[in-house]
Amino acid sequence: MKKLLITLLVLIIFVISILFIIGYTTYASALKEKPLLERVSEITSKENFVKFGDMSDYYRNAVVAVEDHRFYDHGPVDFIAICRAFYTNIKNKELQEGGSTITQQVAKNVVFSQEQSWTRKLGEIFAAFDLEKNYTKNEIFEIYVNTAYFGDGFYGIYNASHGYYNKEPKDLNLDEASMLAGVPNAPSLYSPNVNLNLAKKRQAHVIKKMQEYGYITKEQALPFLSFSY
Repeated sequence: MKKLLITLLVLIIFVISILFIIGYTTYASALKEKPLLERVSEITSKENFVKFGDMSDYYRNAVVAVEDHRFYDHGPVDFIAICRAFYTNIKNKELQEGGSTITQQVAKNVVFSQEQSWTRKLGEIFAAFDLEKNYTKNEIFEIYVNTAYFGDGFYGIYNASHGYYNKEPKDLNLDEASMLAGVPNAPSLYSPNVNLNLAKKRQAHVIKKMQEYGYITKEQALPFLSFSY
């Protein structure tokens, strides 16, 4: 029995080592074209880059609530969320949750392509650790919402806010903020200009999360919940 446990431990260490090497190699290969800090600098220096303080509280809270409610409490990777997503996907026999943190999504947007692959997911982890080593949580949040795609050709919260509502991101109300916070999850489905009914259902999900995590009251949430899933 002891010999079997030692063999299993060695096997686990071997597999983890292989995954570590693959992840690091994938990340290092992506950076050969352009270093991480240079990529981020190009994004943050754009004319319409929206700073953290120039977004409405409703919007900031909506994004955190629906995308990564423990964003300010965990590191680059949220292992609790990964385990929860794994359990949910197994229980429901379909891919419903991904478990990626906002930092990992920034890694995907800034360093990698949108192509889904397990090697890229491993590379994202290394990129996420690098991001949190060099930037604050608020700066990472800024990068996320300024690189996210909102459908209808709108990249970044500045273009989405002006494109959908003709207003500055700092002026978004609860209705507008919760709508936009839900779009990047699946822009082709949740863009209000593509399918308003689906967009409102997604918005209701965002509102539920905002209420669940204490960002809004039940009274504030109630008008939006008739479109709940």
